[in-house]
Amino acid sequence: MLKYTFDNSKQNFFPALKKRVEDYFTDASLHPAGNQKLYVKGLLLVLMAAGLYTLLVFFTPSAWLAIILCVVLGVNLAVIGFNVMHEGGHQCFSKHTWINTASAYFLNVLGGNSYYWKIKHNVNHHTYTNIEGMDSDIDVKPFMRLHDGQPLRAYHRFQYIYWVFLYGISYLAWVFYEDFQKYISGKISTNGPQKRIAVKEHYIFWVTKVMYVLVYMIIPILVVGWLPWMVGFLTVTLVCGLAISIVFQLAHVVEGTSFHAASEGGAKGNQEWAVHQLVSTSNFATSNGVLHWLLGGLNFQIEHHLFPRISHVHYPTISVFVREACDRSGVVYNEYTSMTKAIVSHIVHLYKLGRQTAVVPAQPSVNLDR
Repeated sequence: MLKYTFDNSKQNFFPALKKRVEDYFTDASLHPAGNQKLYVKGLLLVLMAAGLYTLLVFFTPSAWLAIILCVVLGVNLAVIGFNVMHEGGHQCFSKHTWINTASAYFLNVLGGNSYYWKIKHNVNHHTYTNIEGMDSDIDVKPFMRLHDGQPLRAYHRFQYIYWVFLYGISYLAWVFYEDFQKYISGKISTNGPQKRIAVKEHYIFWVTKVMYVLVYMIIPILVVGWLPWMVGFLTVTLVCGLAISIVFQLAHVVEGTSFHAASEGGAKGNQEWAVHQLVSTSNFATSNGVLHWLLGGLNFQIEHHLFPRISHVHYPTISVFVREACDRSGVVYNEYTSMTKAIVSHIVHLYKLGRQTAVVPAQPSVNLDR
C-alpha cells in the first residue's frame, strides 16, 4: 500500500500559529463554528433551491426562462454544497453535533454520499493534499494530467480546452459512477484499503440514491415530459459540476502549488504537515466579499486546510495571523488577487502540462500575489 509521511520532527511553524488562533477565540469569547448569519444563509439557500425546483417542475415557465432558472439552480446547489454540506462535513457549521450531521447529509440530498465524502475529503485530501497516490481528488487519470508526475498522453495537448466539459460532467460521474464504484469495491481511493461499512450506511446509501432518482428524475419526467426534463437536468448538473470543480482546482491546481508522490516503501517529505499544506494550496480573491459569501470561504483555502474545523466566517481574521506567521518563518503564502487570474493560471497550468516533452521536477512554490 502506498504511504507518505511528513517531517514533523522540527515543527517550527504550526504550534505558534495554532496557539495564536486559539488565543483569538478565547480572548474574543467566540466559538470556532458558524454563527447566526451562517444559519440564516444556509436556510435561505435551501429555501431558494426548493422554490426553484417547485417553480421549474410544477409551474414550468417558458423554455428560455426555464433554462436560465436551471442555471441559477445549478449554481444554487453548488453554493449549498460549499456553505452547508461542506461546513457540516467538517463539523464547523454549528457548535451542535446533530446540526453538523444534518448539514453534512445535504450531500445525499444533492445525490452524493456523505460517508464516502468524509473519508475521501476530510482524511485523504486534507491530510495528503496534492500527493499522487494518496489524494484521490487529483487522480483524474487518464483524462487529465494535473502535475508532471502523471503520465503524458497525446490528447492531453487539448486538456486546456476540454476541461470545461470534463468538469461539467463530474457531478453526474460522482453521483452515478464514483459512489457506486466505492460501494462495490469497498475502497475509497484506488490505492486505499478496503473498508466495510456499517449496516446503517448501506440503508442510507440506497435510500438516498433512490430518492435522488425519484425527485430529480422520475417526478420531473412525469410532470413536464422527458425532453424538457433532460434539457433542464443536464443544465443543472453541468453548471453545478463546473462550479464545484473550478473552485477546487483553483485552490490546488494552479501555477506555483507543489505536488509530491507516495510510494510502496513509504515516501517521506522534508516539510512539516502545515508547511506542506501551504505550498500545495493557493487562495484567490480573498478581498472579494461576495465570493467569500457564495463559496463558503473556499477562496481562503489555505486557512481552511490549516484549520478545517473552523468555520469560514472566521477566515478573514485568521488569514491575518497566517500571513504574519508566513512572514516570520519565510514560508510562501500563495494567493491570486482575483478569481479571473486564478482561472487563467489554471488553464495555463493545464496547457503546459499537456505539452511537455519530458517529465521535469516540480517547481518550488512562488508568491502568486500579482
